[in-house]
Amino acid sequence: MKIKQLWKSFLVTVLSITILAACSSEPKEEVKTDLPLDEIIQKAKKEGKINSLAMPDTWANWKETWKELSSEYGLKHKDTDMSSAEELAKFEADKGNASGDIGDVGIAFGPIAVEKDLTIPYKTSYWNDIPDWAKDDKGHWIVGYTGTIAFLTDKNKVKNPPTSWEDLKNGDYKVSIGDALVASQAQFAILAAAYAYGGDEKNLQPGIDFYAELAKEGRLSGDPSVANIEKGEIEVAILWDFNALGYSSQIDKNRFEITIPKEASVTSGYATVINKYAKHPYAAMLTREYILSDAGQENLAKGFARPIRENAKLSDDVKALLLPDELYKNARPVGDQKAWAETTKTIPQMWQEKVLIHVK
Repeated sequence: MKIKQLWKSFLVTVLSITILAACSSEPKEEVKTDLPLDEIIQKAKKEGKINSLAMPDTWANWKETWKELSSEYGLKHKDTDMSSAEELAKFEADKGNASGDIGDVGIAFGPIAVEKDLTIPYKTSYWNDIPDWAKDDKGHWIVGYTGTIAFLTDKNKVKNPPTSWEDLKNGDYKVSIGDALVASQAQFAILAAAYAYGGDEKNLQPGIDFYAELAKEGRLSGDPSVANIEKGEIEVAILWDFNALGYSSQIDKNRFEITIPKEASVTSGYATVINKYAKHPYAAMLTREYILSDAGQENLAKGFARPIRENAKLSDDVKALLLPDELYKNARPVGDQKAWAETTKTIPQMWQEKVLIHVK
């Protein structure tokens, strides 16, 4: 009798394990991206968590956004910092056990994420406020804030800070853009110079020639890191405007002059991508919604990042943290993103052969 009972118990246990295994292998419930916002909020609250990639507290004032998402919606947050390329690799590698629900990537990586089928689309209620260049037409990626190439000049080193590419060309001060072999910021600095001298994302030669001339004159060197700038090793750094403003504020804002070059500059942005395999997809949708709200856009501006929504309501104190709008009149986004993606592949060789060869 005992043997029969034990056998029956064993069969029940095996059957239970089989059922559980079958259930665990079933595809998870389909994520619906067209729900009313109040339903998304309720589902996000139920999930209760949001795990991000490359959205740390110290970048673009994400800290305040995570704090508000926690206090208003009860979302617990965790971030893992990494590069844009690493984010997409992480999305792909962790399909069975996603460690990130949402990521912040350079705009060039948005289309790559779509091509690799790593994202789910969500347009948010602010869809019509986003410029066409700054969003995927289905909402797979949406820019939250922009950066524009700017000049940061140390007035302790330079009496007459440059306001144009011609000023840089004709001056005698040293200029730093960083490592164009790998750094996106430096590559956009080349494109900005190319725009100023008749080039574009398909033709970087004018920009390459500009920096090659500086190199020949011994005026191109150094890494425009905040540490080197603070030590006075950099006279003019060419940076994203939000980095220039952030570094200046961190060191001594009265010591620096920041401007957008008069002839031309380039504007790019960072976009949120929602992981197709997210454990908390509705919390990710709510996060994107909040980032694009007035409150979220103001948080980014507090971190010196320029909001993507021109009609976002910012307090006067926060507006004062940013550069005046009129400085951006000749700044423009990349006209052909696909062409730029291809051109960036050629930059390392061009930079090595045409510019670095002259660096003293």
